[in-house]
Amino acid sequence: MSSPERSPATAADLAACRALLRGGSRSFFAASFLLPGSVRDPAIALYAFCRVADDAIDIDGHLPGALARLYERLDRAYVGRPVPIAADRAFAEIVARFGIPKEIPAALLEGFAWDAEGRIYEDFSGVTAYSVRVAGTVGAMMAMLMGVRDPDVVARACDLGIAMQFSNIARDVGEDARNGRLYLPRQWLREAGIDPDAFLARPVFTEALGGVVKRLLDAADEFYARAGAGIACLPLACQPGIWAARYLYAEIGREVARAGYDSVSRRAVVSGSRKARLLARALAGPVGVSRNAKRPAVEEARFLVDAIINAPPPRESGPLFPEVPEPSVGHKVAWVLQLFDKLERLERMEQPEQRRRAVEIAQ
Repeated sequence: MSSPERSPATAADLAACRALLRGGSRSFFAASFLLPGSVRDPAIALYAFCRVADDAIDIDGHLPGALARLYERLDRAYVGRPVPIAADRAFAEIVARFGIPKEIPAALLEGFAWDAEGRIYEDFSGVTAYSVRVAGTVGAMMAMLMGVRDPDVVARACDLGIAMQFSNIARDVGEDARNGRLYLPRQWLREAGIDPDAFLARPVFTEALGGVVKRLLDAADEFYARAGAGIACLPLACQPGIWAARYLYAEIGREVARAGYDSVSRRAVVSGSRKARLLARALAGPVGVSRNAKRPAVEEARFLVDAIINAPPPRESGPLFPEVPEPSVGHKVAWVLQLFDKLERLERMEQPEQRRRAVEIAQ
């Protein structure tokens, strides 16, 4: 039973969360539609809380105050008295029903704080630790939404989050640098003969920089490979959606590679038609993927796995939101293909202007 003090999440709250997802991550929104409703709806609510928390850090000019308010909101969600907004009410329901340990979303907030304070990442371990916080945490919580607590499978979920974040970092090198941020390991840059501060002052693509971007994408591919064994161990109904997310994010890296690893003067965009082909691959299911997920988590992510191992079982059960009829697989496929077609038309309109602005800034 829900606590009498809790303001339960409603269908309207879920609709508000879904609107945030649709306007934020198109690929994640599409991939989430392939998940069963019992996982998809909590995943959408989880994304909404993460998005609202990230925006709160970015918008508020006073970092200590913004962080204090976010941690207060986290505390309130965990005692069943969330701030009366859709994302917080839905998040409070999630953490109670799925028994998500507080250490995991707290680590996510820590990653947002690292962003806001302009943390410097000297080595690969530092970049990995950052990726664990802003993306590995989401992978761990998603595993719990699917009813998975096996430490090896959770470790693979963290691997997938890390890989996705590496793909994002590789895609956004120029954009981040123009905003004064650098997520490539500074040690790697210096080894390639690049002064990190000089690059930040004038972000220009060079072959040496491309080599560093390639090095990060090679590391991402290793994490994607590790994650595959974990995806194969998830509940069968959940696998297509997670494979879709894995393929879509990995394809970002392929696009960066096709551009000669230049993510300074252009931003890699995966076309709608390519997304549709990757979707078909996800639905067909990979061939010959090992289900042996037994491998320890990377050191930087071990605290997340330990938090889940030590967490008590969920206190509640039952649907998170009012149940609605589950669409057929055919309807889901048709919907996602239609979405990708719309995205491709939109991207064709947006890309030339984006490329022009990026080149002007880089010159």
